[in-house]
Amino acid sequence: MEALIALGVILVFILFVLARSVRIVPQATASVVERLGRYNRTLTPGLALLVPFVDRVRARIDLREQVVSFPPQPVITADNLNVGMDTVVYFQVTDPRDATYGIANYIQAMEQLTVTTLRNVVGGLNLEETLTSRDAINSQLRAVLDGTTGSWGIRVARVEIKAIDPPGTILESMEKQMKADRDKRAMILNAEGMRESTIKTAEGQKQSQILQAQGNKQATILNAEAERQGAILRAEGLRAARFLEAQGQAKAIETVFAAIHAGDPDPQLLAYQYLQTLPQIAKGDSNKMWIVPSEFSRALEGLGRAVGGGSGGDSGGSGDGAPAWLRAERTTRREESEPIDTGGWFDSNLAPAAQQPEAETPMSDTTPSGVSVPSLAAAKQDVAPTPNALRPPDSPPPPPPGAAPGSPQLPQGS
Repeated sequence: MEALIALGVILVFILFVLARSVRIVPQATASVVERLGRYNRTLTPGLALLVPFVDRVRARIDLREQVVSFPPQPVITADNLNVGMDTVVYFQVTDPRDATYGIANYIQAMEQLTVTTLRNVVGGLNLEETLTSRDAINSQLRAVLDGTTGSWGIRVARVEIKAIDPPGTILESMEKQMKADRDKRAMILNAEGMRESTIKTAEGQKQSQILQAQGNKQATILNAEAERQGAILRAEGLRAARFLEAQGQAKAIETVFAAIHAGDPDPQLLAYQYLQTLPQIAKGDSNKMWIVPSEFSRALEGLGRAVGGGSGGDSGGSGDGAPAWLRAERTTRREESEPIDTGGWFDSNLAPAAQQPEAETPMSDTTPSGVSVPSLAAAKQDVAPTPNALRPPDSPPPPPPGAAPGSPQLPQGS
């Protein structure tokens, strides 16, 4: 029994010695071995054997790149503003021995070094430069940290400023400034937009007024041309109408004159016509008094005698008191008159209005819509009066130069 107990103790001791002698080092780690309190070697990843009760593992160092974040630290800028800044450091242990024996706590040492360096760098910058110069601050911090931690067996890969926290009042002022700046830019953009809109609107109105003025000008020219042609045609028509009216009056006078001569009226008929004309002399709104001519009673007395067919009155039937034109007797012989030919009386022999030279408007591309307005000289030349243009074939020739223009000429022998 005692032998078994002794054997068990021996086995336990052997296992303990084996446990102290065998070390398995994981990948990307290193172990610092001390022998009798002094540095002996650095164990690499894999299986390693130690001398029991002589060698011991002092520290196990992680060789991977590590990230450590430091809490916000108060930093004073060049314009005396207290700003809170927190940083992130990326580092890697390159020498486990120096990291173990070169410094007691390399993470705390890097934190303090980062804070002091950050205060030194930010102290020369104002708040605006601090907010806009993160890359420059990161470069300076990395250069200082990497140069200092090299003796500690540590390589600093990157240093990043995670956040910059200005005071609340400064943040409020910055927000107001940013809002004011954005309001300013918005007002500038609105003003530019309104200016562009006003310019475009003015240009559109200008073009519209120009086009409207051109349209009014063309319409005025066309209206003036139409009025001119209308006035010319009306004047030509009025001239032709007056000419035809004068011609008709001439024909009427000629016809009446011929009829009178052909009828050979006696004095009694003339007296009757004279009596019919007298009432027309008295007509008129302005006539207040009418004096009966002395010939009226004689003409009436002579007419009565002619109708009675005999003598009467104090004259003894001789008719000495009657007017001379009533006492005249027919001395000529009535002749038969030829019938009047009225076939060409109402034929003016005028060309249609559409064929008149004034109705033709020359066209060209010099004016809008292809309408060319002739000059005043051309218009005067176009409407120059032509004596024989509207004269019918059977009308009398134009008056001589000394006669009054427009006076109708009676046919010869009327």
